[in-house]
Amino acid sequence: MYYFVEPMTEADIPQVQAVEQTSFHTNWSATTYRRELRNTASCRYVVARASPTPPPPRAERPRRNGLFAHLFGSLVNPHYFGGAAPLVGYGGLWVTLEEGHITVIAVDPPYRGRGIGELLLNSLIDASFEMGSTALTLEVRDSNTAAQQLYLKYGFLPAGKRKRYYTDNGEDAVIMWTEPMNTPEYQARLRGLRQQLYTRLRDQVPQP
Repeated sequence: MYYFVEPMTEADIPQVQAVEQTSFHTNWSATTYRRELRNTASCRYVVARASPTPPPPRAERPRRNGLFAHLFGSLVNPHYFGGAAPLVGYGGLWVTLEEGHITVIAVDPPYRGRGIGELLLNSLIDASFEMGSTALTLEVRDSNTAAQQLYLKYGFLPAGKRKRYYTDNGEDAVIMWTEPMNTPEYQARLRGLRQQLYTRLRDQVPQP
């Protein structure tokens, strides 16, 4: 299976809400999603899709800049699918001045454990660079150690807790921040992690 990331559109909202309902106890309305998508000055939302077929040759698609280009040009496609392939995950980002805040990353349960969440995280990191962010933050459930391990791998460090942050069960949220992302050291780390992710995703492609 091939996995791709592209910008979320308003047409994606019903499928996004379906994934959201399997992932979280509290959900956003369609109106809230539309408001976020229209706020292009400070918000970015992306979706992941699964397809049994590869994308068209690179020359047939728009060129993409950013740190994904050297590895993930075939995996990050602005509006390549146009909603034709199943939506299997999504993510969102807010940026204020030079600080980015990852608001959500969710993957449909049957597709978890395949690197899709990590692919979405990388797309949001690139979006934050494009919007001028030099550091990222997020909140994650205290009990969600798997997500915390992923974020630690990408340079997010615990910086405190928000007590009883999650309204469904009163669980605390761990606040995590990255080190500065515009340093040569961080970008070298990112390149290495992306090479590993690329290999993992490539190994899931059916062999002829």
